[in-house]
Amino acid sequence: MDWSLISETAETILEKDPAARSMLEVYLCYPGFHAITIYRFAHVLYGQEQYTLARCLSQFARMVTGVEIHPGATIGRRFVIDHGMGVVIGETTTIGDDCFLYQGVTLGAGAEAREGEATRGKKRHPTLCNDVIVGSGAEIQGDIKVGNNVRVASGSIVLKDVPDNSIVVGVPGRIIYKDGKRVDNKNPDPEAEAIKRLKERIDTLEANLAKVMSAAHVDKVAPNQGSSEEITGEDSDESDPVDVFLQGAGI
Repeated sequence: MDWSLISETAETILEKDPAARSMLEVYLCYPGFHAITIYRFAHVLYGQEQYTLARCLSQFARMVTGVEIHPGATIGRRFVIDHGMGVVIGETTTIGDDCFLYQGVTLGAGAEAREGEATRGKKRHPTLCNDVIVGSGAEIQGDIKVGNNVRVASGSIVLKDVPDNSIVVGVPGRIIYKDGKRVDNKNPDPEAEAIKRLKERIDTLEANLAKVMSAAHVDKVAPNQGSSEEITGEDSDESDPVDVFLQGAGI
């Protein structure tokens, strides 16, 4: 086994994690480092067709770190798992160099995995190219390719290929930035679209209510209802929070 793979990972953690104070701390206190180190040994055994022993080793790593990496996965250099708890990496996953995963990430099989034994030996899990960062709780499913220098936002579910230099957000994941430029997305987040439709309907109902109240000469308004201008939103901030969410808030 190439021992430089392990030392490189420790050095990368020390460089990228501001909470890491020393190399000794990385070696002793970082479950992500422990998980990837054990994986390196298990992967060697897996390549020697000692499948059961390799799986036992990976299950031991799962018990002590909370990270499950199948020994059949192919992982490149300087791979970092931050915090680690809940990370799952499937058997046919391929990960390039300088990738970074946060806690709760799943690199799992798609719907084809339901066919069971028929898909054994086939590519069922994603391929991450170089310099990919995946936020906490995100899922990347199926035999898809995530290109170089891609950022996947926390909580996203990615089901389709992602080109290089992109930022993906949402459920299902959609590209909102590519090559540093905002993408005019023709397939927005359906969840955000539903929220937007509901907000538009509420605005219409409130406007109609304001007209009825005005026609009935109602001078007093119940607490927290505000004036008719407040109800119709005429004086509200021009930036619609739903639109902000629809375009990927905080990205």
